[in-house]
Amino acid sequence: QVRLIESGGGLVQAGDSLRLSCAYSGGTYAMAWFRQAPGKEREFVSTINWSGSITNYADSVKGRFTISRDNAKNTVYLQMNSLKPDDTAVYYCAARTSTVVATTSAEYIYWGRGRQVTVSS
Repeated sequence: QVRLIESGGGLVQAGDSLRLSCAYSGGTYAMAWFRQAPGKEREFVSTINWSGSITNYADSVKGRFTISRDNAKNTVYLQMNSLKPDDTAVYYCAARTSTVVATTSAEYIYWGRGRQVTVSS
């Protein structure tokens, strides 16, 4: 069983930055961030492979968000810059039992509880 514990998030203004962290129990996993806004389906944000050499982003966040990981600390990060009101959502960390990236939620079997990110205009 993999435990995922997210931290960070909060309320910011448009244009501000935030960083989310996700601490995971030991193992070799590709990791991802998804988000879910009120009344909408959960959507892919970003993913990173086990070594950190491959990343992928949703078009809506490309150029503004950066995913990274520190395997020595068992932590994955999501740096979010130039935040927009449309980024408001609960952000979820996810892990899959593979070292290879994936962009659909069905490919991830471990999930954190989520962190609220609210961006005011």
